[in-house]
Amino acid sequence: MNSQKLEDITKKTIKEIASVASFIRNELEQVNPQDIETKSLNSLVSYVDKNAEIQLVKKLEKIVPQATFLTEEETIAQQEGDYRWIIDPLDGTTNFLHQLPFFSISVALEHKGEIISGVVYEVMRKECFYAWKDGGAFLNQKKITVSKRSQIEDTLIATGFPYYDYRGVESYFKALEFFIKNTRGVRRFGSAALDLAYVACGRFDAYYEYSLNAWDVAAGVILVKEAGGKLSDFQGGNNYIFGKEMIAASPSVFKQTLDVVSNAFDENR
Repeated sequence: MNSQKLEDITKKTIKEIASVASFIRNELEQVNPQDIETKSLNSLVSYVDKNAEIQLVKKLEKIVPQATFLTEEETIAQQEGDYRWIIDPLDGTTNFLHQLPFFSISVALEHKGEIISGVVYEVMRKECFYAWKDGGAFLNQKKITVSKRSQIEDTLIATGFPYYDYRGVESYFKALEFFIKNTRGVRRFGSAALDLAYVACGRFDAYYEYSLNAWDVAAGVILVKEAGGKLSDFQGGNNYIFGKEMIAASPSVFKQTLDVVSNAFDENR
């Protein structure tokens, strides 16, 4: 699939996502406590997540009819395929349910294991981050790049606190302690997709988190890559989409970020 075709697919995807985002915004104050389900420890879902996913699947099926799906809420059969949509219909559900305006829709298109298109749509601010393979990364039609800051003490770091898998919590807090003491600050906003989008546009300089799922990060991966950033798992390898752990950063601070995180986690592996 050439770059022009990927651009066309990405822009069609954006249009469909925007309509689903409108649905989510309209439901922000409509969810009642009885509408909320607990999938697992601190993992919540409502009819909004499920309906948004159903809408996305129906719309995306028309864009790439041969594609299969990997989705968070499993409202459609989860299948392998040469082309596959990876969808999080509402990344930041807890924020949404508490009416904290930081949540997103994340949609990526995968081809034979490689992410070739991705969109992260910040629902409340209507900020649309998107990228396609070899096409660059954009925010609302403006090209974006990762941060140019080169000194770790000048950086702002993003992360996600462990909220159900506490096996690595001691290592996590060891890395966090370093970043608290040696950077301008650490932020935990509650949407991995947006954390990666913010790395891509230079708002954050680096991001690290574990216990991630593919639908949390797939779209953000291509955003960071096309914006000039670097990604790895905690060992510096490439298993960061399905390996449940990720570091993403600008090239100038990537190695130091990786060293801090990998050293912290190596002690307890």
